[in-house]
Amino acid sequence: MTRTTYYTASSLDGFIADEKHSLDWLLTRDADGDGPMGYNPFIAGIGAIVMGSNTYQWLLDHDPEAWPYEMPAWVVTHREFPARPGKDIRFTSTPIPELHAEMAAAAGDKNLWVVGGGDLAGQFADHGLLDEIIISYAPVTLGAGAPVLPRRLELKPLELAMNGELACARYAVARA
Repeated sequence: MTRTTYYTASSLDGFIADEKHSLDWLLTRDADGDGPMGYNPFIAGIGAIVMGSNTYQWLLDHDPEAWPYEMPAWVVTHREFPARPGKDIRFTSTPIPELHAEMAAAAGDKNLWVVGGGDLAGQFADHGLLDEIIISYAPVTLGAGAPVLPRRLELKPLELAMNGELACARYAVARA
């Protein structure tokens, strides 16, 4: 069964980006991509991804020629963006339930990843379409920025681990 996961990193005080949309606080951290709750085993199970326009813009700003994903990707936006030739990137404003169904069909027997941001993950949760959240907490506080998840959700802890400098936690989203 296809699972939908919000896999992200956060400052200790709950922000995924600082006030200037920077991830510098995260990119310098020591972590093992193959370690506990690491990126490499996670991405191997992903068949489709979705992100918001700010996340996509960050990727464009930081390396306009690179695209790190091989699976189909959706960007939820009302903005216009340049195409990336040869990459399966779909720009959409489709309602979340319909989008989720499209992604699940494209993913086959693999899972879905809500890359970010937090509000987009919250929209999936609002529709009962978010199954789990995996957060890697960096040992830094930012004081302000983009919140990790601007919703109230009840979560069930499933797993805790250390990966380099990061404290990693995996939660199931509790169903009403």
